[in-house]
Amino acid sequence: SFMDSPAFDLAFEPAYGQAVPVVSGVERVTVNNPGPFTFFGTNSYIVGSSSVAVIDPGPEDEAHYQALMAALGGRAVTHIVVSHTHRDHSPLARRLQAATGAVTVGQGPHRPARPLREGEINPFSESSDLSFVPDIAIGDGETISGDGWALSAVLTPGHTANHAAFALDGRDILFSGDHVMAWSTSIVAPPDGSMADYMESLERLIARDDRLLLPGHGGPVTQPATFLRALKAHRLRREQAVLARVQAGDRQIAEMVKVIYRDTDPKLHGAAALSVLAHIEDLLERGEIAADGPPTLAALYRPAA
Repeated sequence: SFMDSPAFDLAFEPAYGQAVPVVSGVERVTVNNPGPFTFFGTNSYIVGSSSVAVIDPGPEDEAHYQALMAALGGRAVTHIVVSHTHRDHSPLARRLQAATGAVTVGQGPHRPARPLREGEINPFSESSDLSFVPDIAIGDGETISGDGWALSAVLTPGHTANHAAFALDGRDILFSGDHVMAWSTSIVAPPDGSMADYMESLERLIARDDRLLLPGHGGPVTQPATFLRALKAHRLRREQAVLARVQAGDRQIAEMVKVIYRDTDPKLHGAAALSVLAHIEDLLERGEIAADGPPTLAALYRPAA
């Protein structure tokens, strides 16, 4: 599988509590919140020298707050930038803003990629930061700048509807948030996530041709062109696997997951089911398969007539 391919880089030293220089003018401080969806933890980035931007301040976590403040060493923080509103990325923005007076920047408040269907419960509502509202709702291609640095928004919906990557202008470096990571594929789970949006965003990054991606978890993606194409191929293979299961007679997502993810830890099958649902929504939209009623985890699917 793609996850075991050389494309993925699992070598990472989190160095909790310390500021790790990544490239000139960029430091990384990793939160000690490891888990199946966070790898070793969330990466906060400090961009600039005498005055800085902080990208993805992270969860409300005392040790990380202290580590960030120590790493800042009294430097002025002008902007707090949020890639998206999951609780492992944005909540500390409130305390950091209170301490520094920086303005917050993001695409916008949390929102699902589509309205909830009747009777549907959002499985990720617990992991979403619903109270973050950016001071600057940044549009695609818009730029914020500070002392010797400028960041331009590259809107990349998919993982969440409000996901944004940020380009470090003039450096061919992109802070890719949870859209593209070197250690794992991104979770695309409806209703927050949309596979059609995700694939479109992936195309945008392929067209950009950056030389380095700095993700929200794990280490840098050092060969973005190759990696992004491999990621796209992986998603298309997964889509074909879902289509093949429907054509083979699987009617429900749970049956498909058992086959497609047979080598995956069963603890992750819940997330896998949502990923299959994301592919199914996309396949339905394109008329490749049919369903009895709206697409849900429990709905019945069949090949298109």
